Amino acid sequence: MTLRTSMIAILLAAGLSACGGSEEPAAPEASTPPADMDADTAETPAETAPEEVETASGPAEEGTQFAGFPEPYASADYATGKRLFMQCSSCHSLTEGGPTLLGPNLYGMFDRKVGEQEGFDYSKALQDADFEWTPEQLDQWLASPRNFLPGNRMSFAGVPREDQRAAIIAYVMSETGYTPG
Repeated sequence: MTLRTSMIAILLAAGLSACGGSEEPAAPEASTPPADMDADTAETPAETAPEEVETASGPAEEGTQFAGFPEPYASADYATGKRLFMQCSSCHSLTEGGPTLLGPNLYGMFDRKVGEQEGFDYSKALQDADFEWTPEQLDQWLASPRNFLPGNRMSFAGVPREDQRAAIIAYVMSETGYTPG
């Protein structure tokens, strides 16, 4: 388990460093303390909030981003989800009409049958799978893509921590047109 955790940490660091220069990781670190909100939630966010509001739209909208989502996604942290999704963005786009990269565009993925995004050449395993994407299905997928659906081509080990998966999924839900229902 320690080797796996180390490998995930290395993959996360590589993914984050590939997404920007040395200044990019500093911004998410600055927004991490308000996201934790375990200790000094009354004072710390108030001190840092004006700078965050000016530099990034995500943290300013944290309280309302996931308001209508089911739990655990409604209480997930936007800034954490956005930061963790950076590793995914090297292969996936989220915008409507966005490009297909190494992986399919994820816009509109929820309640869509697996393996049916136009313009992407899915593995046989995904073509033969018979389910629709839901936040719960994505949670199982992100925990371990290889174990969830053997034979898929996604070369990502997975996200072992439930809270991190919930943050990523909530972020994807908010950015891809998900509507609770």
